[in-house]
Amino acid sequence: MKVSVDEEACIGCELCSDNCPEVFHMTDGKARRVVAEIAEAVVDKCKESAESCPVDAITVDS
Repeated sequence: MKVSVDEEACIGCELCSDNCPEVFHMTDGKARRVVAEIAEAVVDKCKESAESCPVDAITVDS
């Protein structure tokens, strides 16, 4: 699974980094993905982060 963040669209709400800190960190007020491949153990949290993003800045690809 791969996850990407559209940093231009990100509004810095921190929902993703609060929900899945193993994958998302906030830098300069924007969410950043901090791992290349998502571990199976956090897949559901990544999907929840994408679904909860108010501006749809997170894309999850299987």
